[in-house]
Amino acid sequence: MKLILYSIGIYAVRLGYIVAAIFSTKAKQFVLGRARIFAKLNQKLKNRGENKLVWVHCASLGEFEQGRPIIELIKQKYPDIKILLTFFSPSGYEMRKDYALADYVTYLPWDTASQARKFVKIAKPALAIFIKYEFWYYYTLHLKKAGAHIISASCILRPDQIFFKNYGSLFRDLLKNFNYFFTQNLETKKLLASIGINSAQVSGDTRFDRVAEIIKRNEEIPLAKKFKDDQRVFVVGSCWPEDLEALAPFINEKAGSLKFIIAPHEIKESFLVEIEKSLQVKCVRFSAQPEKPEDVDVLIVDNIGMLAQLYRYGEFAFVGGAFGKGLHNILEAACYGIPVFFGDRNYKKYQEANELIMRGGAFEVSGYADLKSKYDLMIERPENFILACEVTRSYVEENLGATKKIMDYCSPLLES
Repeated sequence: MKLILYSIGIYAVRLGYIVAAIFSTKAKQFVLGRARIFAKLNQKLKNRGENKLVWVHCASLGEFEQGRPIIELIKQKYPDIKILLTFFSPSGYEMRKDYALADYVTYLPWDTASQARKFVKIAKPALAIFIKYEFWYYYTLHLKKAGAHIISASCILRPDQIFFKNYGSLFRDLLKNFNYFFTQNLETKKLLASIGINSAQVSGDTRFDRVAEIIKRNEEIPLAKKFKDDQRVFVVGSCWPEDLEALAPFINEKAGSLKFIIAPHEIKESFLVEIEKSLQVKCVRFSAQPEKPEDVDVLIVDNIGMLAQLYRYGEFAFVGGAFGKGLHNILEAACYGIPVFFGDRNYKKYQEANELIMRGGAFEVSGYADLKSKYDLMIERPENFILACEVTRSYVEENLGATKKIMDYCSPLLES
């Protein structure tokens, strides 16, 4: 009965996307991206030869950043191994469909018995790596039947999830299809043990390795460097309209003593105009390529893909999303050793946010007045600023190495 309800749920969500595609561009991409998916996959894989294939599945772009270090290390150590990269969401697929280190990139077909069986039969992965909290019943079932090794990387679970409810037996069975779990924290390892799963170790979050690699590359953005002009900069990353309500008055007050780089979460003309209208200071879009960016107070980044590099120009950062659906990646900012601010409404499920708040490297704010107060405290007491910088830098350094732990486990599988 539970399996029937699960299948009905999958079909109901699928139907919901088909209806939503009439009104939503993203839902339309979601539906059209899965059209003729098996024919396309067959075409892509027909010349794979005898090379082993590793399947890495990510829900979206954020999870890709966790899977990316693993893919890079596999390709570095085993260049002949093929990588199949799949996404559930259009925001991940559309951004990374041309990712150079993946031999094949596609959407994940729906988790039905027939589609999962067919996908596994075509792909024939030797190893399947599901990132963070991607758990699909039929995919893990058919991978297990096919003899593929299944691991969960950067896994993080909470006690209130269905796996740990008395009615969650189907989902506990799903987890038991995995061969091994690499967890972000000890709580997740203990939760797994509480349902009889002991094939797990605390490895940490691979995103730390990813942000460390970004720093190592030391990629310069000439326009941002010229804009900074040896002045103090506050970088706003993944900005949403809800964040702007707190940020606009702060920017209008602090411009002159502080410069700002704003990178919106979504590059929509309507939101870019909203940002410009809310600011009473000199601002310019990145695409305008101003001749004298050093004379501007606010640089609005109207492109995607450079945010991780932009944080290097800041002395402070604000990361968006926590006033709405959920906090975005704060590690990209923290890795540069700068204090990080974010909204106080939706951040508590993010381990790194809570840990950095406790240590004094990150600060949740309720709005403009709270942001101003906590920022001013750092300016008035430089020792607070220095401490926050030391905390964020050391926090990243302490948490490096998750990718190596995963690769140490995978290497014997890939070499056998």
